[in-house]
Amino acid sequence: MSIAQLISPQQLAERQKQPGLVILDCRSSLEDLDYGQRSYAEGHIEGSSYADLLNDLSGPITKGVTGRHPLPDPNTLIDRLRFWGVNNDSDIVLYDDGPGAYAARAWWLLAWLGKRDGVFILDGGLKAWHAAGLPLSLDPPQHVEGRFEGKPDDALVLSAADVQKKLDKPEVTLIDARAPARFRGEVEPIDPIAGHIPGAQCAAFTDNLGPDGRFLPADQLKQRFAETLNGRPPEKLVAYCGSGVTACHNLFALCLAGYPLGRLYAGSWSEWINDPQRGIAKGE
Repeated sequence: MSIAQLISPQQLAERQKQPGLVILDCRSSLEDLDYGQRSYAEGHIEGSSYADLLNDLSGPITKGVTGRHPLPDPNTLIDRLRFWGVNNDSDIVLYDDGPGAYAARAWWLLAWLGKRDGVFILDGGLKAWHAAGLPLSLDPPQHVEGRFEGKPDDALVLSAADVQKKLDKPEVTLIDARAPARFRGEVEPIDPIAGHIPGAQCAAFTDNLGPDGRFLPADQLKQRFAETLNGRPPEKLVAYCGSGVTACHNLFALCLAGYPLGRLYAGSWSEWINDPQRGIAKGE
């Protein structure tokens, strides 16, 4: 079974009272840092705990060195997962507003720590939950301390230096999850420098979704990424984005399509541009 699994709102509603089920609300906004916590307080899926992008799913930023969302310290994240009630055999459901980018970040972090089964993303997120006529709650979750034991898999993560060494390797596929205009360097609403890493291909994460905001069927995703890979080995694929968040959406979609779990350049564009010696490309 693929480590990427989806759950529908109806399926989650049926399993909501399942003993030991852990639900994490991963809502966030890059433009409004308080959005996720505020939205959670205004209503969340019953039983869910709030997983904050900056404080839980990322580590401290070192200006001029790291990207905008460095990986969290693994021991700190493990402690947080235990607080939320996670055990090694827990079923975990992750959700955000709908596109799934923040939920996919949490999914990837769990896979990084070795939790690769029983982890689901709510397909369509809270938007689909609302569309199904399902209720929200204001009640805080009842936590029972978990005993999760995890260990980071360093093979899944690349540094800027690692990426630099791979730029001239013809077997490597480097994909950028940002919108095409940002990839081409035409606009840059977040980072101080526009463009992309030389040799990268644009694979906007939003293209993993259908018009309804849910993930495309596996066969369509497989066709999409087969065209991107163009015969290159999928195990050599590297994903990045602006800060290491939406890249995880592509890694999740690749696994949905039946490909192996690819590697993440966690620092991504916001780290890459810290060093003026690193190349910058614009256009297609």
